Parts: sequence; structure tokens; C-alpha cells
Amino acid sequence: MNLVLRMMYVLVLSLFRERLPATALQSTLTLRTLPNDLDVNLHMNNGRYLTICDLNRVDLFIRTGLLKVMLKKKWMPMIADHTMTYKKPLKVLERFRVSLAVTHWDEKFFYMTHTFTSGDRVVAEGTSKAVIRSREGVVNPAEVIRAVD
Repeated sequence: MNLVLRMMYVLVLSLFRERLPATALQSTLTLRTLPNDLDVNLHMNNGRYLTICDLNRVDLFIRTGLLKVMLKKKWMPMIADHTMTYKKPLKVLERFRVSLAVTHWDEKFFYMTHTFTSGDRVVAEGTSKAVIRSREGVVNPAEVIRAVD
């Protein structure tokens, strides 16, 4: 249930946040570690970080207009690779920020960095690469950017 509520929170929040141009591909969310985010060590479960990264991407999709384009063209975003480095634990009810930046793209993939911070300390960092797929195959990132401009 927590994930459904967080998704709804991000969907509503993103609709009221500033629209982002396709050239400024950055998003930041401020959240809190909830009790059902915890593992047996009583800190945020490593899998939950990946879910939060997904929410960050949803915010970016909505605010750039990419979500509308993907729905219209029946495109699907897919993560091809994701790595995370965990530096410090996030404890229950701890407030944190997660920032996403699309750093670059090539003829197939978008490359992103994800940074989790609590206060002034970095608690986790990750990188991912993703594609947008159509029924015909991978959509060139340049075509994706043009579609949202």
C-alpha cells in the first residue's frame, strides 16, 4: 500500500510542480523513510532505493511531458542497468532527498545519476541506463527529446 500511496503522491505533486524543458532533465523529490521501507536492520531496504528512483523518473516523465507522449505513442520506459552504492543508512522517519539527473544519451540509451541525501550528507548514489521502447524496438533518444520539445 505504501508504494501505491507514494506513487499517487508523486503523480499529484508532479502535476502542480514547474514544467521542465526537455533540455533540463533533472528532478528532485523530498520524502521520508516509512516503517514499511525498513529491513531487519531497521534502515531502508536496498531494494526500496530502486523503487524511489522509479518515482523520481515518473516525476521527470510528467514534468517534461514525456508521459503524455509515451501514452500516445505506446512507448514504454525500461531500465537496462542500475547500480547503487550505499554509504550511510536511512533510519525510520528520516527525511531525505533523491535527485535524478539525465547526464547524457547515445543512439540507444539514456544515462542517469541518482543521489540520495539526508541533510548535507550523501547516503547513496546510483547510475542507470534506460531505453524507451516502441512496438518496433528501441526509440532513439534524440527522437524522444524531439517528441517532448
